Amino acid sequence: MVDVIAIGAHPDDVEIAVGGTVARMVRRGLKVGLLDLTDGEPTPAGSPEIRAAEMRRAAEVLGVEWRITLDMPNRRLFDSVENRGKVAAVLREHRPRAIICHHWDDYHPDHIEAHKLCIAARFYGKLTKTDIPGEPYYVPHIFFWGPVHLQYAFKPSFIVANDEQDFQKKIEALRCYESQMAAHVWLERVRPYNQYYGGLIGRPYGEPFVSKNELGLESLESIF
Repeated sequence: MVDVIAIGAHPDDVEIAVGGTVARMVRRGLKVGLLDLTDGEPTPAGSPEIRAAEMRRAAEVLGVEWRITLDMPNRRLFDSVENRGKVAAVLREHRPRAIICHHWDDYHPDHIEAHKLCIAARFYGKLTKTDIPGEPYYVPHIFFWGPVHLQYAFKPSFIVANDEQDFQKKIEALRCYESQMAAHVWLERVRPYNQYYGGLIGRPYGEPFVSKNELGLESLESIF
């Protein structure tokens, strides 16, 4: 069992969007798993073997409990019944308290499909009389990270504070993806992006999330 599963369409999606939050959760004692729906290949400078080594190193940097990569095809990812069952099986096995995944608004079609797939798989996880392995389980919470491919003023439901240590872990994890990041704009973009959202809450860095449900607090101390 883990506390949170972060689900990305491709290896490095989680690190780009919420690497600081994952590092912070691990540092605070939460158990986090990473689930990649595809291996991210083909890419111009990568290969399945290179990407597998890169994603393993990134997972080690972040300190997560495990990283699972499913066999769904990059560039042809769809919210299908078969794929829903594959993700639901992981949710049943590891029974997280929350999953975090892609926003519904994005330029990348794989990210849009991943969003729909996560919502459907969460629902499929609780179904009885299916061929999905494991005991039925419905993940209590699902949150969506900001659409990093879009350049607009995204309004989050909440922002997770990141300090310098969290941010540096994120950068270290991103640098593991040498085949993708060497000449890529992400390493230049993540700092101002995270500084902007951190500034909105008076912190050095922050990562934004959306909840489709209202969030409740036990008391105002949770905010303080």
